[in-house]
Amino acid sequence: MKSLLVFVMLAATMCWFMFSPIYKHVFIVRQAVLQKEVDYLLEIGASGEHGYISRGMVEESKGRLAAVGLKPELAIYELVSTNGLAADNPAVPLRRGTGIILTIRYPYERILEIDRLIGLTPPAADSLMSAKGMKMSEFIR
Repeated sequence: MKSLLVFVMLAATMCWFMFSPIYKHVFIVRQAVLQKEVDYLLEIGASGEHGYISRGMVEESKGRLAAVGLKPELAIYELVSTNGLAADNPAVPLRRGTGIILTIRYPYERILEIDRLIGLTPPAADSLMSAKGMKMSEFIR
C-alpha cells in the first residue's frame, strides 16, 4: 500500500514537472499579447491624427487577438480618459494632454489547473488577467 501511494505521488509530481512549464509559458504569452495590444491601441488612438480609440479599432483588436488563438468575445475592453470625457468618440477627440487609459481583461480559462497536482490552488474560474496602459493624447485641433 505504501509503495502504491508513493507511486501515485511521484507520478503526479512528475506530470506537474513535465507539463507545468508549458502552461506557464502559455499564460506568459497571453499576458504579453494583451499588453502588446494595449500598447498598440494607445499608440494609434493617442496619436495626433486620432485622439480617441473607436469601436472599430477595438473590433480590429479583437481580430488580432483571435489570430493568436484567444477568444475575442471573452476580452473585456475598458476605456476611460483622465478628464472624464468619452475616449471612444471620433466626433469629439480628446485634446492634447488628456490621458487615455485602456484596460483589456481576459479570463484565465483554467490554464493553471495543473497546479492542483502539487496542492496549489489555481485562480478562480471567474478571475481575469489584465493588461493596462495610459498615454497622453497628442491631438491638436
